[in-house]
Amino acid sequence: MNKRARIDDSNKAVVNVWKREVGELSTRNFAHRLGALEDLVLRLDLYKKLERHKGCVNTVSFNAAGDILVSGSDDRRVILWNWETGRVKLSFQSGHNNNVFQAKIMPYTDDRSIVTCAADGQVRHAQILNSGHVETSLLGSHLGRAHKLAIEPGSPYMFYTCGEDGLVQRFDLRTGAAVELFTCQSVDNRAGYMSSIQLNAIVIDPRNPNLFVVAGSDEYARLYDIRKSGEDGSTDFGQLADCYCPPHLIGDEQVGITGLAFSELSELLVSYNDESIYLFNRDMGLGPNPNPAPPLSLSSDASEMGAEKVDNGIPQVYKGHRNCETVKGVNFFGPKCEYVVSGSDCGRIFIWRKKGGELIRVMEADEDVVNCIEPHPHMTMLASSGIESDVKIWTPKAHERATLPEKIEQKPKPRGWMHRLALPEELMMQLFSLRRQTSSPERGREPPTVSRELLELIMTFNNGNSDDSSDYNDDTGEDD
Repeated sequence: MNKRARIDDSNKAVVNVWKREVGELSTRNFAHRLGALEDLVLRLDLYKKLERHKGCVNTVSFNAAGDILVSGSDDRRVILWNWETGRVKLSFQSGHNNNVFQAKIMPYTDDRSIVTCAADGQVRHAQILNSGHVETSLLGSHLGRAHKLAIEPGSPYMFYTCGEDGLVQRFDLRTGAAVELFTCQSVDNRAGYMSSIQLNAIVIDPRNPNLFVVAGSDEYARLYDIRKSGEDGSTDFGQLADCYCPPHLIGDEQVGITGLAFSELSELLVSYNDESIYLFNRDMGLGPNPNPAPPLSLSSDASEMGAEKVDNGIPQVYKGHRNCETVKGVNFFGPKCEYVVSGSDCGRIFIWRKKGGELIRVMEADEDVVNCIEPHPHMTMLASSGIESDVKIWTPKAHERATLPEKIEQKPKPRGWMHRLALPEELMMQLFSLRRQTSSPERGREPPTVSRELLELIMTFNNGNSDDSSDYNDDTGEDD
């Protein structure tokens, strides 16, 4: 089977080269076909380790050109890398008081504008000056941790954030203003006093930037339409446009969602904690008012790893990895999103064919957990990070094609992390979120000053008792 696949890939490459030479295939389409070859995916190997952080690396992303990679870490620093040489172009203190969870370069800004969010709940902007120094400013904050942000496609100014307080905010860098759009609510108020949903992920549809999806501590990925909101957030915007969930997980209170990703065709990937990854088409939505029901008997553990048939609106499933201990992302890979990639608690990278869901590649990538996998915007290349303090770059340079291990062992299932409320700030965040929803005459759009100050005091105390792993100086430029 592997020999036949090797012959097929070789024949395809030869035919594509011939078509390009005689003018039947454009340079762009040739590059897409070449980049999608499974032979390249099976030859991915460690190209370089980017080592400078002094803590877990929680975020990696490329600029639009793909020549710069930005990373953020528990050491609260943001680093811009020349990933090809492994050199640091710029390293600076983010201004956050806790672990940096996401850092992204705004498009069309000459790579000088960077937005970040972190475990301290803050949303910050870093501007790289002509002198090389960096000015950082606070744009807004969440009550609790802010895991993800999403940049409006093609905009150098607009982006969204979500936090564990359930709040979704929209930012405009031209004014520095934050608009609190809505607080995400449970569809059936099943949690009673904890009715807000702790949000872990937010993504914007690249084909229609008016649509975005958020997800967190329950089973639903929720789709919203920004056109239903006024610019000042004054209208009743919390109404769903649609939501997505595998049928057998509807009503399952033990699952939550850690990662989301949109393809260029508006397909939606949803990664569940202690469960699997699912691919939804737009027509698989449950509507704006799903009816919770007991979970079906079908379980993602009921069948073996690999392909699962898609039929009657059932989403494609990708399985084999383990997602229990951390907030892991998920992503598409390939010039036309031909593959699905995810990290795992076992410290490996998993790669599946998007069509059919077959697992084709498993790579050792971290001694503990792999959390982030970011594809290069133009090349068959991946960047990954996790509990270790480095960023790993993967390119198709191996001489031999990799094969799957005969047995892919996974760790025993721990109790779902999504339902542990062990930290004081998490408990206080839930109480203040409830207060925002119930006590404010304007639907609590502005949190009470006393509540915010008390939460910040608790979080400051907690931060002060944690290890400070950063001993860097101020802004540092490129290595010699």
